[in-house]
Amino acid sequence: MQLGIIGLGRMGANIARRLLRGQHEVVVYNRSAEKVRALETEGAEGVASIEALVGKLARPRAVWVMLPAGDATGRMIAALAGLLEPGDVIIDGGNTFYKDDIRRAGELAGRGLHYVDVGTSGGVWGLERGYCLMIGGDAGVVGRLDPLFGTLAPGHGDIPRTPGRSAADDRAERGYIHAGPAGAGHFVKMVHNGIEYGLMQAYAEGFDILKSKASESLPEAERFELDLADIAEVWRRGSVVSSWLLDLTAQALAGDVGLSRFAGEVADSGEGRWTIDAAVEQAVPVPVLASALFARFRSRQEHTYGDRLLSAMRYGFGGHVEAHGGGEPA
Repeated sequence: MQLGIIGLGRMGANIARRLLRGQHEVVVYNRSAEKVRALETEGAEGVASIEALVGKLARPRAVWVMLPAGDATGRMIAALAGLLEPGDVIIDGGNTFYKDDIRRAGELAGRGLHYVDVGTSGGVWGLERGYCLMIGGDAGVVGRLDPLFGTLAPGHGDIPRTPGRSAADDRAERGYIHAGPAGAGHFVKMVHNGIEYGLMQAYAEGFDILKSKASESLPEAERFELDLADIAEVWRRGSVVSSWLLDLTAQALAGDVGLSRFAGEVADSGEGRWTIDAAVEQAVPVPVLASALFARFRSRQEHTYGDRLLSAMRYGFGGHVEAHGGGEPA
């Protein structure tokens, strides 16, 4: 299947690579010609403008926009809308606010264009592991694009089927879902990221407690010099708190238990705030998620060991580089 991709950052480029590996035809554009040339060497067709990209695609066209949420994505979608024809599809794979999706889908429908929002999780590991996809849009259009989504998703892998599950649609078991109409995909991804904040904060606080057990403020008999790398490693193996985030924690601690590369100033990219806003709108209590968001705000004022661990996890799964004093992470 053919797809145009605009935006070749950490995830956009690897999405293109995974599709190429799945024998799809990919046309790519990025402001940096160097990134386009790199994908050309791997089998993609590179272009120097979005006009050229649209011209290379057969109708009905499908164009995946993978840019930072906000003005950049909005401007690109508006530009594409002026170039595409009725029946063509614009896919937003970034972390767009779901209410913007609903508005854009309505505007594009007036031009005869389709809009699909794809919440994409997998970070820098997605090329090899596959991407967990949460998709919003018209069911018929999503179905037409299914070969692309099936290639990007992890597939069944070696994960056993959930006991008692008997759903006829196995897409969720292959790592992607059609969540509902426009906006539903990004809404699910938004809450996913809110939960991620809470999980990361729990690990960070727990390891902070473990590390501080050696503090001289405690009676000498109660001080423990705990090996945090070993604790993370043993918890990975059979513990009820094992997870991919714990895997990343163990990896970070194995390399530098002091996490000296990370200052602990932890950014929030928007989805956590939007999740809290949605909880307030829907009158749903979310004290853990709210506390995790506020902890990130606090990290910009003072930095704990737990903050550095949060930074290490973010770097591990997404290549996010926080402000730090020890040079850019390798």
